[in-house]
Amino acid sequence: MRALLVVNPAATTTSARTREVLTHALASDLKLEVAETQYRGHARDLAREAAEGGETDLVVALGGDGTVNEVVNGLLTTGPDPDSHPRLAVVPGGSTNVFARALGLPNDVVEATGALLDALRDRSERTVGLGLAAGTPGSPDEGVPARWFTFCAGFGFDAGVVGRVEQQRERGKRSTHALYVRQVVRQFMGEANRRRGTITLERPGGEPGTTEVIENLTMSIICNTAPWSYLGNRPIYPSPEASFDTALDLFALDKFSVPAVTRYASQLLASTPDRGPRGKHVLSLHDLTDFTLHSQVPLPFQMDGDHLGLRTSVTFTGVRRALRVIV
Repeated sequence: MRALLVVNPAATTTSARTREVLTHALASDLKLEVAETQYRGHARDLAREAAEGGETDLVVALGGDGTVNEVVNGLLTTGPDPDSHPRLAVVPGGSTNVFARALGLPNDVVEATGALLDALRDRSERTVGLGLAAGTPGSPDEGVPARWFTFCAGFGFDAGVVGRVEQQRERGKRSTHALYVRQVVRQFMGEANRRRGTITLERPGGEPGTTEVIENLTMSIICNTAPWSYLGNRPIYPSPEASFDTALDLFALDKFSVPAVTRYASQLLASTPDRGPRGKHVLSLHDLTDFTLHSQVPLPFQMDGDHLGLRTSVTFTGVRRALRVIV
């Protein structure tokens, strides 16, 4: 099997020695080419070239969720076609590695490499669904290119947190869970006085040709799988039913007061695969194929933990069976 190993040399939890051991292990079973990323978006370019070349059977991403997202977008440049695109494999090298862990992979480079080699020998794979986000026709964001995401997107509060974390990392701070917690608090303090939400949800109604509209949402998280993220080793489940085998789930709040956020944050920390946050200010929707989120003011937007700037409108599509993954 001919494979391309895409390596992010800046990955949080890997070293040059670890990368060398991984490369040697994979080369013993594969016809392996190795490429290190050199700029933001390089992993996408490398994966696109591998898919367009037609000779690569497998692309292995060594890095965090951002590297995986770039590789996926490169593989799916021409759209989802599991039978013709190279398969994807992931070796977690970031600080959180949500996609890899949601697939059931060990959160350790060496153990994950062993699991990958076993899966290759056993020809073990699954086809997963993905999310697609694009600018909404008729909105100021109409021309924004569509982009795939593997496990989550966020419009509003959580994207603001991601943006704050990225700013701190650019200043030399390490990506730690403590850093995220501090930025959550700071983002909340900046939004705590907001009385009404600015986000409106539009989705197809129950009758053909109708549209359901839900207004005044204060935050929104879109999940393609569960868990949504991890705090240390604790999984967080805003949408426990979310799955790679269904379309998208939406978790949103319509109130952002201190008592409400305290209540629902506590529920998030105590969430399980069987129970997520509940209450009169929670909107929880499962298996959505198409919907749009609008905002009266530009809000931060993130996909797979990558801050993408401010948006006023984003259209989401859940695409089942989009990509084959070795697991």
